[in-house]
Amino acid sequence: MTKTPENLAVIGKVTGVFGIKGWVKVYSYTEPKENVFSYKNWLMKINNQWTPVKVRDWKAQSKGLVAALDDCQDRTLAQKYAQCEIAILKDALPEPEEGEFYYYQLEGLLVVTTDDVVLGKVDYLFNSGANDVMVVKPFKGSLDGKERLLPYTDDCLQDISLEDGVIRVDWDPEF
Repeated sequence: MTKTPENLAVIGKVTGVFGIKGWVKVYSYTEPKENVFSYKNWLMKINNQWTPVKVRDWKAQSKGLVAALDDCQDRTLAQKYAQCEIAILKDALPEPEEGEFYYYQLEGLLVVTTDDVVLGKVDYLFNSGANDVMVVKPFKGSLDGKERLLPYTDDCLQDISLEDGVIRVDWDPEF
């Protein structure tokens, strides 16, 4: 798996094809999920190459979102997009509100308990359905070799400092 370039933010993924006219199923990482279509200049990772893609049309379906892409007129052409990530230039993202962060801003930050125990670094975040979750991976300077899944909730998060590169959490290191 190759790393996403620093200037890109992944905002979704094509999960498969939809119908016979070249539409694709889109899984959005944005909130609300329809916001994935508010970005006009998509880049899609096709054969490990970030390629510009234009959305011609889109709609909500009972089980998610579907889109018609400019150069895609039939199911066979649509299959090349299956399982491709969707990204945009980070410059296109609006500034987050006070106290809000984009996932990419938190990745790589040091995670430390309120008692100054180093748990690891944020590898990535995901939504579990109930709340967002931080995947914290160990590194040479962390407490132990355990990977931890920490809830991204007000109860757990005490402070996030992008400047210092640290997230302070209320978390039992034994858990």
